[in-house]
Amino acid sequence: MNFRAVLFLAILASPVGQVLAQSTVITDPDELLGQDNAITTAVPFLAITPDARCAALGDAGVALSPDANSAYWNAAKLVFIEKSKGLSLSYTPWLGKIVNDMWIGYLSGFVKLSQEQAIGASLKYFDLGDINFRDIDNRDQGTWNPREFAFDFTYSRKLSETFSIGGSARYIHSNLTGAFSTPDAQPGNSVAADIGIYYSKTLEKSAKGNILSFGATITNIGSKISYTDGENRDFIPTTLRLGSAFTTNLDPYNSLTFTLDFSKLMVPTPPYVVDGEIIAGKDDDRPLLSGMFGSFSDAPAGFKEEINEIMTSIGIEYWYNKMFAGRLGYFNEAKTKGNRKYLTAGVGFRKDRFGFDVAYIVPTNKREHPLSETLRFTLLFQIDQTTLEREETVTD
Repeated sequence: MNFRAVLFLAILASPVGQVLAQSTVITDPDELLGQDNAITTAVPFLAITPDARCAALGDAGVALSPDANSAYWNAAKLVFIEKSKGLSLSYTPWLGKIVNDMWIGYLSGFVKLSQEQAIGASLKYFDLGDINFRDIDNRDQGTWNPREFAFDFTYSRKLSETFSIGGSARYIHSNLTGAFSTPDAQPGNSVAADIGIYYSKTLEKSAKGNILSFGATITNIGSKISYTDGENRDFIPTTLRLGSAFTTNLDPYNSLTFTLDFSKLMVPTPPYVVDGEIIAGKDDDRPLLSGMFGSFSDAPAGFKEEINEIMTSIGIEYWYNKMFAGRLGYFNEAKTKGNRKYLTAGVGFRKDRFGFDVAYIVPTNKREHPLSETLRFTLLFQIDQTTLEREETVTD
């Protein structure tokens, strides 16, 4: 398949934006409201949900009960995991209805240092499949496998029995042309960081032991990335997420969790341009901090457009005997900001140290999704701390 076609499809279907251009050209300055003006970034694979559990909940996970994939959603949650250590491996086919060799893998692990501290590491890998390169005369130039990855290290600490903070450091590498790079094209590299807070409390007045949780994160706070000489640099998908979760135990065997997340890209909104001049909005070629904090007030159409940039994720998770789970979710994005709207569903299984999750997406707006009609999988392996202590006692 032609490289340009695959790259275009990958970005077109990305969860961050639907167009390559960084500005919107209009002909009438009075027609600002209602214009399609999706925010675009480099390395959009960073914003793709890696694990099947949260994928089945409408891509909600900031305040959800923690597991081995928590570092992606909220670094602060890691220390609240009841297990002492664990691993998770996820697989997501990408654009499966068009090509059969694009996929995203996610490997994550954690270790509890104590009841108050935990560390973790993860690797997210995006394989764009084999691409056949041809020159201007359509002569075969060979095959290359474009790929991107991000490696993270996470630290999480409890400040009280109900509140924690956490952070992640990340290295990002994106190589789209490899050995076929020209003097004007090269791999992109960047570094980034996440910060997060998490609050979870069992409600004392609840006879059923209901749990209320809140979380907030800013992820991918990092330097711009360039695929050329360094002069043309693009923002990475810095994202603010706020979320809550409420768990109620219906009886000793059945429980329900309701979760709700709001997220917004902290990236400049593209301005409106007429005849090469900005007529509304601000220059989107700003430094990192100016672009991040200015992203709350730079939409060309004002406050209404800023509100439209907020994405909503809602999910319901049912557990039977803490062993079998059923999940439903919904993701909504404004029509002018990408128009992604889809239902999600999934199931889960836990037994002793092992876990398995599956997720599925159903678009609701007749717009094709890169994950339509495909299944996503996550395997988990976790070790209980009490088991480790008992084994150590026997050994002694």
